[in-house]
Amino acid sequence: MVDIEEALAGAGTGRFQYRLLGIFGLVWAADAMQVLAVGFTAASLAGGFGMSVPEILQSGTVFFLGMMIGAALFGRLADRIGRRRVLLLMVALDALVGLASAFSPTFLVFAVCRFIVGLAVGGILPVDYALMAEFLPAKSRGRWLVALEGFWAVGTVAIALIAWGLKAGEVADLWRWVVGLIALPAFAGFAFRLGIPESPRFLLQQGRIAEAELIINRVRITNGAEPLANGALSPELRSDIAARGTAASLLSPTLRQRTLAIMAVWFLVSVAYYGVFLWIPAKLAGQGFGFVRGYDFLVLLAIVQLPGYALAAYGVERWGRKATLAGFALLSAVGCFLFTLAASPALIGFSLCLMSFALLGTWGALYAFTPELYPTASRATGMGMAGAMARLGGLAAPSAVALVVTDSMTLAVGIFAGLLVLAALATLAVGVETRKAAVG
Repeated sequence: MVDIEEALAGAGTGRFQYRLLGIFGLVWAADAMQVLAVGFTAASLAGGFGMSVPEILQSGTVFFLGMMIGAALFGRLADRIGRRRVLLLMVALDALVGLASAFSPTFLVFAVCRFIVGLAVGGILPVDYALMAEFLPAKSRGRWLVALEGFWAVGTVAIALIAWGLKAGEVADLWRWVVGLIALPAFAGFAFRLGIPESPRFLLQQGRIAEAELIINRVRITNGAEPLANGALSPELRSDIAARGTAASLLSPTLRQRTLAIMAVWFLVSVAYYGVFLWIPAKLAGQGFGFVRGYDFLVLLAIVQLPGYALAAYGVERWGRKATLAGFALLSAVGCFLFTLAASPALIGFSLCLMSFALLGTWGALYAFTPELYPTASRATGMGMAGAMARLGGLAAPSAVALVVTDSMTLAVGIFAGLLVLAALATLAVGVETRKAAVG
């Protein structure tokens, strides 16, 4: 008999995974735009609803609250009823309510819509990663997971270009156009996802061996490999961790250290990332430092994220998950620190580009590492809890930035540098390296 790791290794990576990457990536790009929407449209929202920009940025709290609940709730649900069902429900909700929010007559209606969209996005991100990881062989899993996270940068570039183009065209109610346009990719993503099968690892864990074998053979045939003989797939999941999909299982003796350490990383990186990227677009769109201003510079900041992902994809396979994650976190801290010393537009621009490059490389490595720390029965739960910690960081960031930036922008970015150094130290405390390791 052949276990699932051997079956996937024999299938390799090919047309099946490329299709999966394209479909998941489309919604990932859309979700990146949803997360960053308020930062890129803050001035227009403030004018439309008669509020100040700091008040509008505080509204991001509602979105992140939805994301935190969605990540914790739907990650656990995906370990119980399956990845596919949860994803279809969440993507449909993301598309429909995201589009509806563009027609909000009042700020209260807009905030309610943002909460629901946050709920959906919070559910999509961790479950997507769990499902993608479960269709990949060990030897190439890391770079493929970083590639999926790379679509976040694609979404960042897209929303920067959309906001820039609409601003240049002096479009009235810019925020309505941005919010409406960024919901459209989720509709296409939902249609494409109807053809994506359930995770064979999840099916095996549920005892549905024949269904798992059919899906494995679909992967193998699509990639040009020979299908398994009938009944050749082992009914056992190979794992040295006896855990089940509950929040308590993540703190079992075997998982406790890695869970506490990686959750700390998620929180610390999130506070720094959302602090920077909720503040920078709103600040630079109207103010700036010489050439470091306006939507054109925001597009540049988004573009430099792409090589960050590329280097992270190389690093997780060449240097390992922990070294790459810690290295990018420290490089992000360096970017923040340089900003606090910058006295010229050129140095300010360089430090912001370095922050953008390194922070997104940090995310790429973090998303590649985390799902490999948990067995199939707890993987979506683990990713959901990680997502919840990230959203907790997102909740803290707008308030912290508004509080500190009032006194000193330099102080705020300096604090982010310190948090990123702590994130690097927490990474080293995870205690396990998963490069080329089988996932249970």
